[in-house]
Amino acid sequence: MKKSQMSIERCATVSTIQKILGGKWKIEILYYIGFQNIQRFGELRRHIGDITESSLTKQLRELEADGFISRFDYKEVPPRVEYSLTELGKSFMPVLEFMKQWGENNLN
Repeated sequence: MKKSQMSIERCATVSTIQKILGGKWKIEILYYIGFQNIQRFGELRRHIGDITESSLTKQLRELEADGFISRFDYKEVPPRVEYSLTELGKSFMPVLEFMKQWGENNLN
């Protein structure tokens, strides 16, 4: 078969993961919630730094819709909302830890 006729098979699983976690801040958000036990919106925003309020809100909503985090609203004034990992989110933490270790070993 000629090179021009060869088809590269895509890995659907990796493609799906990339679509779900491909947001600019999602991996970092999961890191802070999972490893730093940061649960409040304001804390997340301070730790991430450059993220806008609207971007953080959007990324959190998408992570919640995809089942990685849960949101608990205390229904208080002033508003108090906390985020935590779901079982799916917790199951991703070893992958994130491996990525962190790989980065420390290969990117520094």
